[in-house]
Amino acid sequence: MRRALIATSVALVAVILVLPLIFIFTEAFSHGIAAYFSAITEPDTLAAIRLTLLVAAIAVAANLVFGVIAAWSVTKFEFPGKSLLMTIIDLPFAVSPVISGVVFVLLFGRSGLFGEWLVAHDIKIIFAVPGIVLATIFVTLPFVARELIPVMQALGTEEEEAAMMLGANGWQTFWRVTLPNAKWGVLYGTLLCAGRAVGEFGAVSVVSGHIRGATTTMPLHVEILYNDYSFSAAFAVSSLLTLMALVTLVSQYLLSSKTP
Repeated sequence: MRRALIATSVALVAVILVLPLIFIFTEAFSHGIAAYFSAITEPDTLAAIRLTLLVAAIAVAANLVFGVIAAWSVTKFEFPGKSLLMTIIDLPFAVSPVISGVVFVLLFGRSGLFGEWLVAHDIKIIFAVPGIVLATIFVTLPFVARELIPVMQALGTEEEEAAMMLGANGWQTFWRVTLPNAKWGVLYGTLLCAGRAVGEFGAVSVVSGHIRGATTTMPLHVEILYNDYSFSAAFAVSSLLTLMALVTLVSQYLLSSKTP
């Protein structure tokens, strides 16, 4: 039974993960190394890479701040609306990314709830970078907070209480006791958030407008290339996303043993 379970697990991993990885890189280099580097250095591809990294950096920074504050508040204090805050944190898990993108269009689109005001003040959110950033932030909202909450709960409040008794104020306690103790959880949650932000497709697809060289992230650019029958170029860009995912997985593995 043990050998059968192990063999089944290995076979599933091979079929679901290993074979697709091999196929992606095989197709990416199917026309040679020169064609591969030509595909990933094409101007629209470089623009998509820059936009993806920019959006991911903003989303990770925003969710890092929110996640740490939310986790600290939920685990260390009792306050009215605590259950509501937990619900808001979990909301992106329950809502389809495509639906969240549609909601942003209904709010900030030209015909949306705030559309007239935005047009009057020459502010463009939908089919522009701000809309992509907002959609990515929403989709990746839970990752840092949800990783930190159980870590901070496991740490308890004894050390913070001891620091307060020794004369430390709230900020000193947070920076010198709470955050250092939870640092591996912070790094792990940040890693998960970054990996999700780089690969987001559904919500970004709705709000981006698919404008080449302007509002296409790497996943959207892969779709455009594939629909244009540029299969080799599509797999070349996909290989970059795959490499980012592999770096995330390896980093998760290295950090998982240090996360309480």
